[in-house]
Amino acid sequence: MAAAEAATITVTVLIPVYNEEDGLAECYRRLDAVAGQCAEAFEFLFVDDGSSDGSAAWLLALRERDARVGVIELSRNFGKEVAVSAGLDHASGDVVMLLDADLQDPPELIPDFIAAWREGYDMVYGQRLSREGETWLKIKTSHWFYRVINVLSDVPIPADAGDFRLLSRRAVEAVKALREKHRYMSGLYAWIGYPQKALPYHRHPRHSGRTKWNYWRLWGLALEGITSFSTVPLKLATLLGVVTAGAAFLYGVYFLLRTLLFGNPVPGYPSLIVVMLFLGGVQLICLGIIGEYLGRTYVESKQRQLYYLRGLHPRREQQHHD
Repeated sequence: MAAAEAATITVTVLIPVYNEEDGLAECYRRLDAVAGQCAEAFEFLFVDDGSSDGSAAWLLALRERDARVGVIELSRNFGKEVAVSAGLDHASGDVVMLLDADLQDPPELIPDFIAAWREGYDMVYGQRLSREGETWLKIKTSHWFYRVINVLSDVPIPADAGDFRLLSRRAVEAVKALREKHRYMSGLYAWIGYPQKALPYHRHPRHSGRTKWNYWRLWGLALEGITSFSTVPLKLATLLGVVTAGAAFLYGVYFLLRTLLFGNPVPGYPSLIVVMLFLGGVQLICLGIIGEYLGRTYVESKQRQLYYLRGLHPRREQQHHD
Protein backbone atom coordinates (compact mmCIF):
# COMPACT_ATOMS: atom_id res chain seq x y z
CA MET A 1 0.00 0.00 0.00
CA ALA A 2 1.30 3.45 -0.92
CA ALA A 3 2.39 5.77 1.88
CA ALA A 4 -0.29 8.34 0.95
CA GLU A 5 -3.01 5.70 1.17
CA ALA A 6 -1.62 4.35 4.46
CA ALA A 7 -1.64 7.86 5.93
CA THR A 8 -5.42 8.02 5.50
CA ILE A 9 -5.78 5.12 7.99
CA THR A 10 -6.14 6.12 11.64
CA VAL A 11 -5.00 3.71 14.35
CA THR A 12 -6.48 4.28 17.80
CA VAL A 13 -4.28 2.77 20.50
CA LEU A 14 -6.56 2.09 23.47
CA ILE A 15 -4.81 1.90 26.86
CA PRO A 16 -6.79 1.17 30.06
CA VAL A 17 -5.06 2.66 33.11
CA TYR A 18 -5.46 1.93 36.80
CA ASN A 19 -2.81 3.34 39.15
CA GLU A 20 0.00 3.18 36.57
CA GLU A 21 1.50 6.64 37.13
CA ASP A 22 5.07 5.37 37.43
CA GLY A 23 5.03 3.67 34.04
CA LEU A 24 3.00 6.07 31.91
CA ALA A 25 5.95 8.16 30.74
CA GLU A 26 7.76 5.10 29.39
CA CYS A 27 4.55 3.76 27.86
CA TYR A 28 3.98 7.04 26.01
CA ARG A 29 7.62 7.26 24.92
CA ARG A 30 7.51 3.83 23.32
CA LEU A 31 4.13 4.47 21.71
CA ASP A 32 5.37 7.74 20.27
CA ALA A 33 8.43 5.98 18.84
CA VAL A 34 6.27 3.31 17.19
CA ALA A 35 3.90 5.90 15.73
CA GLY A 36 6.87 7.77 14.24
CA GLN A 37 7.93 4.63 12.35
CA CYS A 38 4.50 3.98 10.79
CA ALA A 39 2.84 5.62 7.81
CA GLU A 40 -0.59 5.45 9.44
CA ALA A 41 -1.97 8.28 11.58
CA PHE A 42 -2.06 7.46 15.29
CA GLU A 43 -4.14 8.60 18.22
CA PHE A 44 -3.71 7.45 21.82
CA LEU A 45 -6.85 6.97 23.89
CA PHE A 46 -6.20 6.44 27.61
CA VAL A 47 -9.05 5.23 29.84
CA ASP A 48 -8.46 6.07 33.51
CA ASP A 49 -10.38 3.46 35.49
CA GLY A 50 -10.80 5.46 38.69
CA SER A 51 -7.11 5.62 39.58
CA SER A 52 -6.27 6.80 43.11
CA ASP A 53 -2.74 7.94 42.25
CA GLY A 54 -1.75 10.75 39.89
CA SER A 55 -2.44 8.84 36.66
CA ALA A 56 -5.38 10.99 35.56
CA ALA A 57 -3.56 14.29 36.19
CA TRP A 58 -0.49 13.04 34.32
CA LEU A 59 -2.59 11.98 31.33
CA LEU A 60 -4.46 15.29 31.19
CA ALA A 61 -1.15 17.14 31.22
CA LEU A 62 0.09 14.89 28.41
CA ARG A 63 -3.02 15.70 26.39
CA GLU A 64 -2.11 19.38 26.55
CA ARG A 65 1.31 18.59 25.06
CA ASP A 66 0.26 16.07 22.41
CA ALA A 67 -2.85 16.66 20.30
CA ARG A 68 -3.06 12.95 19.47
CA VAL A 69 -3.88 12.04 23.08
CA GLY A 70 -7.43 11.61 24.36
CA VAL A 71 -8.39 10.80 27.96
CA ILE A 72 -11.52 9.16 29.32
CA GLU A 73 -12.03 9.36 33.09
CA LEU A 74 -14.45 6.84 34.58
CA SER A 75 -16.37 7.94 37.66
CA ARG A 76 -14.89 5.08 39.73
CA ASN A 77 -13.01 1.83 39.30
CA PHE A 78 -15.29 -0.40 37.20
CA GLY A 79 -12.67 -3.02 36.29
CA LYS A 80 -10.56 -3.58 33.22
CA GLU A 81 -13.26 -5.27 31.13
CA VAL A 82 -15.57 -2.27 31.48
CA ALA A 83 -12.69 0.20 30.98
CA VAL A 84 -11.86 -1.48 27.66
CA SER A 85 -15.57 -1.35 26.72
CA ALA A 86 -15.68 2.39 27.48
CA GLY A 87 -12.64 2.91 25.29
CA LEU A 88 -14.19 0.98 22.40
CA ASP A 89 -17.34 3.11 22.74
CA HIS A 90 -15.29 6.27 22.14
CA ALA A 91 -12.53 5.05 19.80
CA SER A 92 -12.82 6.65 16.37
CA GLY A 93 -9.97 5.00 14.46
CA ASP A 94 -10.28 2.75 11.42
CA VAL A 95 -8.63 0.10 13.58
CA VAL A 96 -8.28 -0.08 17.36
CA MET A 97 -5.19 -1.54 19.03
CA LEU A 98 -5.58 -2.64 22.67
CA LEU A 99 -2.51 -2.30 24.88
CA ASP A 100 -1.88 -2.56 28.63
CA ALA A 101 -0.12 0.38 30.26
CA ASP A 102 2.21 -1.92 32.20
CA LEU A 103 4.18 -2.69 28.99
CA GLN A 104 4.05 -6.44 29.43
CA ASP A 105 2.82 -6.44 25.84
CA PRO A 106 5.46 -4.68 23.71
CA PRO A 107 4.15 -1.70 21.68
CA GLU A 108 6.89 -2.36 19.13
CA LEU A 109 4.74 -5.21 17.73
CA ILE A 110 1.95 -2.85 16.67
CA PRO A 111 3.23 -2.63 13.04
CA ASP A 112 3.03 -6.44 12.85
CA PHE A 113 -0.60 -6.32 13.98
CA ILE A 114 -1.38 -3.70 11.34
CA ALA A 115 0.33 -5.77 8.65
CA ALA A 116 -1.78 -8.82 9.61
CA TRP A 117 -4.95 -6.68 9.54
CA ARG A 118 -4.10 -5.60 6.00
CA GLU A 119 -4.17 -9.27 5.01
CA GLY A 120 -7.93 -9.18 5.57
CA TYR A 121 -8.36 -10.15 9.23
CA ASP A 122 -10.89 -8.31 11.39
CA MET A 123 -9.05 -9.26 14.55
CA VAL A 124 -5.40 -9.98 15.22
CA TYR A 125 -4.66 -11.22 18.73
CA GLY A 126 -1.37 -11.71 20.50
CA GLN A 127 -0.78 -15.28 21.61
CA ARG A 128 1.63 -15.58 24.51
CA LEU A 129 4.52 -17.99 24.01
CA SER A 130 6.08 -17.11 27.39
CA ARG A 131 5.21 -14.91 30.36
CA GLU A 132 8.27 -13.47 32.05
CA GLY A 133 7.95 -12.12 35.57
CA GLU A 134 4.84 -14.15 36.47
CA THR A 135 4.61 -16.96 38.99
CA TRP A 136 4.55 -20.61 38.05
CA LEU A 137 1.11 -20.99 39.64
CA LYS A 138 -0.39 -18.10 37.67
CA ILE A 139 1.00 -19.41 34.38
CA LYS A 140 -0.26 -22.95 35.00
CA THR A 141 -3.73 -21.91 36.18
CA SER A 142 -4.09 -19.65 33.14
CA HIS A 143 -2.98 -22.50 30.86
CA TRP A 144 -5.52 -24.91 32.31
CA PHE A 145 -8.31 -22.34 32.40
CA TYR A 146 -8.19 -21.90 28.63
CA ARG A 147 -8.24 -25.68 28.16
CA VAL A 148 -11.21 -26.08 30.50
CA ILE A 149 -13.29 -23.25 29.05
CA ASN A 150 -12.78 -24.54 25.51
CA VAL A 151 -14.10 -27.94 26.61
CA LEU A 152 -17.16 -26.29 28.16
CA SER A 153 -17.87 -23.48 25.69
CA ASP A 154 -19.61 -23.76 22.33
CA VAL A 155 -17.49 -20.82 21.10
CA PRO A 156 -13.79 -21.62 20.58
CA ILE A 157 -11.78 -19.11 22.65
CA PRO A 158 -8.13 -18.76 21.59
CA ALA A 159 -5.78 -20.12 24.23
CA ASP A 160 -3.13 -17.91 25.87
CA ALA A 161 -4.58 -14.73 24.36
CA GLY A 162 -5.44 -11.64 26.37
CA ASP A 163 -6.33 -8.05 25.52
CA PHE A 164 -3.27 -7.42 23.35
CA ARG A 165 -5.07 -7.34 20.01
CA LEU A 166 -6.15 -5.25 17.05
CA LEU A 167 -9.79 -4.88 15.97
CA SER A 168 -11.09 -3.62 12.66
CA ARG A 169 -13.84 -1.01 12.67
CA ARG A 170 -16.36 -3.74 11.83
CA ALA A 171 -15.22 -5.81 14.81
CA VAL A 172 -15.32 -2.76 17.11
CA GLU A 173 -18.92 -2.01 16.14
CA ALA A 174 -19.90 -5.65 16.70
CA VAL A 175 -18.37 -5.73 20.20
CA LYS A 176 -19.93 -2.36 21.06
CA ALA A 177 -23.38 -3.82 20.33
CA LEU A 178 -22.92 -6.45 23.08
CA ARG A 179 -24.02 -4.62 26.25
CA GLU A 180 -24.12 -7.42 28.81
CA LYS A 181 -23.05 -6.36 32.30
CA HIS A 182 -20.89 -9.37 33.15
CA ARG A 183 -18.24 -9.01 30.49
CA TYR A 184 -15.61 -11.58 29.61
CA MET A 185 -13.98 -9.71 26.73
CA SER A 186 -11.90 -12.57 25.33
CA GLY A 187 -15.11 -14.53 24.90
CA LEU A 188 -16.92 -11.60 23.28
CA TYR A 189 -14.09 -11.13 20.80
CA ALA A 190 -14.37 -14.80 19.83
CA TRP A 191 -18.18 -14.78 19.78
CA ILE A 192 -18.51 -12.18 17.01
CA GLY A 193 -16.92 -14.72 14.67
CA TYR A 194 -15.12 -12.48 12.15
CA PRO A 195 -11.82 -13.66 10.60
CA GLN A 196 -9.11 -13.76 13.24
CA LYS A 197 -5.39 -14.41 13.26
CA ALA A 198 -2.93 -15.23 16.05
CA LEU A 199 0.33 -13.32 16.36
CA PRO A 200 2.72 -15.26 18.68
CA TYR A 201 4.94 -13.19 20.97
CA HIS A 202 6.87 -13.33 24.23
CA ARG A 203 5.35 -11.37 27.09
CA HIS A 204 7.65 -9.12 29.11
CA PRO A 205 7.72 -8.43 32.86
CA ARG A 206 5.88 -5.37 34.15
CA HIS A 207 7.82 -2.14 33.62
CA SER A 208 6.89 -0.83 37.07
CA GLY A 209 4.39 -1.20 39.86
CA ARG A 210 2.50 -4.30 40.92
CA THR A 211 -0.17 -6.31 39.13
CA LYS A 212 -3.80 -5.53 40.04
CA TRP A 213 -4.83 -9.12 39.28
CA ASN A 214 -4.65 -11.14 42.48
CA TYR A 215 -5.82 -14.74 42.55
CA TRP A 216 -9.26 -13.82 43.87
CA ARG A 217 -9.89 -11.46 40.93
CA LEU A 218 -8.55 -14.07 38.52
CA TRP A 219 -10.96 -16.60 40.00
CA GLY A 220 -13.80 -14.13 39.45
CA LEU A 221 -12.72 -13.61 35.84
CA ALA A 222 -12.64 -17.37 35.31
CA LEU A 223 -16.20 -17.66 36.63
CA GLU A 224 -17.27 -14.84 34.31
CA GLY A 225 -15.83 -16.67 31.35
CA ILE A 226 -17.38 -20.03 32.16
CA THR A 227 -20.83 -18.75 33.13
CA SER A 228 -20.97 -16.31 30.21
CA PHE A 229 -20.20 -18.85 27.52
CA SER A 230 -21.32 -22.23 28.83
CA THR A 231 -24.31 -23.86 30.51
CA VAL A 232 -22.41 -27.12 30.96
CA PRO A 233 -22.00 -26.62 34.76
CA LEU A 234 -25.81 -26.52 35.09
CA LYS A 235 -26.08 -29.72 33.12
CA LEU A 236 -23.37 -31.31 35.22
CA ALA A 237 -25.25 -30.31 38.38
CA THR A 238 -28.36 -32.03 37.02
CA LEU A 239 -26.36 -35.12 36.12
CA LEU A 240 -24.71 -35.18 39.53
CA GLY A 241 -28.11 -34.95 41.20
CA VAL A 242 -29.48 -37.83 39.10
CA VAL A 243 -26.44 -40.02 39.79
CA THR A 244 -26.55 -39.24 43.52
CA ALA A 245 -30.28 -39.92 43.75
CA GLY A 246 -29.79 -43.19 41.89
CA ALA A 247 -26.97 -44.22 44.20
CA ALA A 248 -29.05 -43.32 47.27
CA PHE A 249 -31.99 -45.37 45.92
CA LEU A 250 -29.80 -48.42 45.32
CA TYR A 251 -28.25 -48.01 48.76
CA GLY A 252 -31.76 -47.94 50.25
CA VAL A 253 -32.76 -51.10 48.36
CA TYR A 254 -29.62 -52.81 49.64
CA PHE A 255 -30.46 -52.04 53.27
CA LEU A 256 -34.11 -53.12 52.76
CA LEU A 257 -33.08 -56.50 51.38
CA ARG A 258 -30.44 -56.93 54.08
CA THR A 259 -33.01 -56.23 56.77
CA LEU A 260 -35.53 -58.67 55.27
CA LEU A 261 -32.96 -61.45 54.89
CA PHE A 262 -30.72 -61.02 57.91
CA GLY A 263 -32.73 -58.97 60.35
CA ASN A 264 -32.17 -55.39 61.52
CA PRO A 265 -28.80 -54.99 63.19
CA VAL A 266 -27.81 -51.83 65.04
CA PRO A 267 -27.46 -49.06 62.42
CA GLY A 268 -23.92 -47.93 61.65
CA TYR A 269 -23.48 -44.37 62.85
CA PRO A 270 -20.32 -43.64 60.76
CA SER A 271 -21.93 -44.76 57.48
CA LEU A 272 -25.02 -42.67 58.24
CA ILE A 273 -22.94 -39.56 58.85
CA VAL A 274 -20.89 -40.16 55.68
CA VAL A 275 -24.03 -40.50 53.56
CA MET A 276 -25.59 -37.36 55.07
CA LEU A 277 -22.46 -35.29 54.56
CA PHE A 278 -22.07 -36.55 51.01
CA LEU A 279 -25.65 -35.74 50.03
CA GLY A 280 -25.48 -32.36 51.77
CA GLY A 281 -22.24 -31.52 49.98
CA VAL A 282 -23.71 -32.43 46.60
CA GLN A 283 -26.74 -30.25 47.26
CA LEU A 284 -24.62 -27.28 48.27
CA ILE A 285 -22.41 -27.62 45.20
CA CYS A 286 -25.44 -27.74 42.92
CA LEU A 287 -27.03 -24.77 44.69
CA GLY A 288 -23.77 -22.85 44.35
CA ILE A 289 -23.64 -23.47 40.60
CA ILE A 290 -27.27 -22.44 40.19
CA GLY A 291 -26.61 -19.39 42.37
CA GLU A 292 -23.75 -18.22 40.11
CA TYR A 293 -26.03 -18.23 37.09
CA LEU A 294 -29.00 -16.78 38.99
CA GLY A 295 -26.86 -13.94 40.34
CA ARG A 296 -25.71 -13.00 36.86
CA THR A 297 -29.27 -13.12 35.55
CA TYR A 298 -30.31 -10.84 38.42
CA VAL A 299 -27.62 -8.29 37.60
CA GLU A 300 -28.51 -8.33 33.89
CA SER A 301 -32.21 -7.83 34.67
CA LYS A 302 -31.51 -4.52 36.46
CA GLN A 303 -30.24 -2.98 33.21
CA ARG A 304 -27.74 -0.65 34.87
CA GLN A 305 -25.32 1.35 32.77
CA LEU A 306 -21.95 -0.25 32.16
CA TYR A 307 -20.12 2.84 33.43
CA TYR A 308 -20.33 6.56 34.07
CA LEU A 309 -17.79 9.20 33.08
CA ARG A 310 -16.15 11.74 35.34
CA GLY A 311 -14.61 13.46 32.32
CA LEU A 312 -14.33 12.99 28.57
CA HIS A 313 -11.33 14.66 26.93
CA PRO A 314 -11.03 13.71 23.24
CA ARG A 315 -7.92 14.52 21.28
CA ARG A 316 -7.84 18.23 20.63
CA GLU A 317 -8.42 18.10 16.87
CA GLN A 318 -11.76 16.36 17.50
CA GLN A 319 -12.69 18.82 20.22
CA HIS A 320 -11.90 21.74 17.93
CA HIS A 321 -14.18 20.45 15.13
CA ASP A 322 -17.01 19.86 17.61
